[in-house]
Amino acid sequence: MINLTDRTIAAIATPQGTGGISVIRISGADAVAIADRVFSGKPLRDAVSHTIHYGFIKDSNGDTIDEVLVSVMLAPKTFTREDTVEISCHGGTVVTQNVLRAVIEAGAYMAEPGEFTKRAFCNGRIDLSQAEAVIDIINAKNELSQRNAISQLGGTLSREIKSVRDELVHLCAKMQVLIDYPDEDLEDITEDDIKNVCRECADRIEKLIVSSDNGRMVRDGIRTAIVGKPNVGKSSILNCLAQEERAIVTDIAGTTRDVIEESVTIKGIPLVLSDTAGIRETDDAVEKIGVEKSRQHLDSADLVIVVIDGARGIDDEDREVISATTDKRRIILLNKSDIDTKVGSSDFSDNDIVIEISAKTGEGIDKLANAIEELCKLNDIASENGRIITNMRHKTALIGARDALVRVADALDMGMPSDIVSIDIAQALDSLGEITGETVSESIVDDIFHNFCVGK
Repeated sequence: MINLTDRTIAAIATPQGTGGISVIRISGADAVAIADRVFSGKPLRDAVSHTIHYGFIKDSNGDTIDEVLVSVMLAPKTFTREDTVEISCHGGTVVTQNVLRAVIEAGAYMAEPGEFTKRAFCNGRIDLSQAEAVIDIINAKNELSQRNAISQLGGTLSREIKSVRDELVHLCAKMQVLIDYPDEDLEDITEDDIKNVCRECADRIEKLIVSSDNGRMVRDGIRTAIVGKPNVGKSSILNCLAQEERAIVTDIAGTTRDVIEESVTIKGIPLVLSDTAGIRETDDAVEKIGVEKSRQHLDSADLVIVVIDGARGIDDEDREVISATTDKRRIILLNKSDIDTKVGSSDFSDNDIVIEISAKTGEGIDKLANAIEELCKLNDIASENGRIITNMRHKTALIGARDALVRVADALDMGMPSDIVSIDIAQALDSLGEITGETVSESIVDDIFHNFCVGK
């Protein structure tokens, strides 16, 4: 377990700048005593836990800094499981810094990034995956990501990992008894028993690994490339979905020469839209670079929106784009439905989702939103209740655990003895323990919490 110092720490827990209030958090054995030195009001040392007190913060000269409310929360029923005091003062850079300075001068140490959450982890209130969920909540870019992080903070992922570990620990214990006491009349455990347990655990781990692709989309948004030949209305589609003029729109083909990205939320689904340069053969050196970037975004996209000018019909350049996106999850938009069109859904495969749309009038946007919702089904993914892997560190550890369990069956098939096989099971246990923090190194813990903001 990571060592904790006995120092009492303090930091600003709210964003710096002008606001209604700011909160200065103090945590540690001397939190109440330090707060008492700067607080003018009812003595906080006499305060009952989880109570709020009105008064003033004064500096070392006795001058009033601000009128405040002070919350007193005594261990162990606090976030850090230490005595904690939170001072709510008026928002503003000067007053907030002056209150913090008074607390530091009274004996507190400036907290390091993430030190409050690190103490919650080290004191056993949360495990490491729950601690990482805290930063995921703070950094959530959409509601789905926030919901998944809240569920992980509540321990959903931790319980799944613990359940798998418990099965493996039980298996290891039975194997160890047989290894230590081979001549005793004990309950037998066969090679098939070992294989079955390891395969079952590997399958459960594999489901978590597979969820990581969906997890990336939940966390960062669905990478959506808007593609098509030049001058079919791709930039207009982007502007329509973003509800603002993000891309330049002209009648000149090849206006867009670089990729323009915009994050939007449609029916609760987060999308990262990429308006790409028109895909075509060109001798223009700058446009050629833009076309190459378009192809790169097309390759990495989770969803492709193919735009075709319905008023002009389909030509060879359109067919090239359609062919290039055959294996992608895609929606085909026939733009300019406000004009007489020369192409319809009958011109495409029955498996294609084809929508007539007008970027000019907004007609068909609701149908596009419904198609995205049906095609991506992120709300169904989010119903997994926190068992979606959104953290690359977790995925790496899970892959290590799965591979170790797969090696068990291979080793048994090769006639390896139980004591050798148990090494791979122990490796799987260590890998799973890295997720919850039971077997993680101090350097990894330090690196994780270094990414937190000061005050959290």
